[in-house]
Amino acid sequence: MREIPLLLQPVTNHNPMKGIYTILLLIVSNVFMTFAWYGQLKLLEIVPSSKDWPLFLVILMSWGVALFEYSFMIPANRMGAMQNGGPFNLIQLKVIQEAVSLTVFTVIVITVFKTETFRWNHIVAFLLIVLAVFFAFKK
Repeated sequence: MREIPLLLQPVTNHNPMKGIYTILLLIVSNVFMTFAWYGQLKLLEIVPSSKDWPLFLVILMSWGVALFEYSFMIPANRMGAMQNGGPFNLIQLKVIQEAVSLTVFTVIVITVFKTETFRWNHIVAFLLIVLAVFFAFKK
């Protein structure tokens, strides 16, 4: 009988709080990520003179915000990974991360940036993401 690699093993016995903490840390991480990637666009709106700032300065500012993203992302992945006693295999962690990332991004774009309209095709896209999470956890 062939052994299934740890990466593809299903979730078995685990502490459910580790899963909850992992997802909460991923949410916080993704808030920082969204502002690290797109916050400079909001900055243009708030501080019009930032349009004239050198690109390297904007990149350094984004890296500064991304430091906080990583400060939450790394613990989330370490806590959530089966290899470290967590409830999720690597594929499940990645699918959860993508679903959280797109959800946080959409909420921030709609509430903070207010530049996009949430339409029916976005709802379909989210349903497909939910299906992706479902299938990632299917045995």
